[in-house]
Amino acid sequence: MASARASTIPIKFHAPVPGVLPAPERELRRRFLEEAEVVPGGDRISQCLQCGTCTGSCPVSYAMDISPRMVIALFRAGQIEEILRSRTLWICASCYMCTTRCPQSIKITDLLYALKRTAIDAGLYPERFPVYRLSKNFVRVVNRYGRNQESLLLMLYYLRNPLGLLRLLPLAIAMFRRGRISLFPKKIKGVGAIRTILRASKEFELPREKKAVPYTEGMVGYGAVGKDQPERTS
Repeated sequence: MASARASTIPIKFHAPVPGVLPAPERELRRRFLEEAEVVPGGDRISQCLQCGTCTGSCPVSYAMDISPRMVIALFRAGQIEEILRSRTLWICASCYMCTTRCPQSIKITDLLYALKRTAIDAGLYPERFPVYRLSKNFVRVVNRYGRNQESLLLMLYYLRNPLGLLRLLPLAIAMFRRGRISLFPKKIKGVGAIRTILRASKEFELPREKKAVPYTEGMVGYGAVGKDQPERTS
């Protein structure tokens, strides 16, 4: 699982010698590779062809500042911090289309999640894109009430920007009248059990499994996305 949070990595530090990663980048790379070990077949990131199938298949790539293909290219170039500070990790819709269509059987979606966990541990977030606060507050609300409370989640999210919350007031009133949201959050029955499960999940060690995927002619070309596509192992 994710390692304990360490000190924040220095910002914008570049290697003085070409081809040599600075210490902060080496540390970020080490953390990510530890997270990638949890992903079955995570080491296949080295098999990327840079064909761009992942980017072409992604339904939200238009909103990303770094495309899925570029993520792997930057990883190879040692620009880990640039990846961790990108919006891409938080925009991913988890549709797994990139993973399904990758001719090299690279689990790109799971690796993006590994990068996101690395970014959270290192305290690296995109500038002027506070969606990570929404994620943190969602976890807080679920831990306390056992379910999401939309009205409370929005209030926590907009604490630093009250004007943004006021703009949503007409929509909130309309949703309240239709019974879509409630003013006062309520806990579910057995919320203690939910908290126990969440605490246990932090200590749970996922099984690590690596299986080599044998190369076949159907792994590239039209056969990779058609009925002749070989079955991929997990």
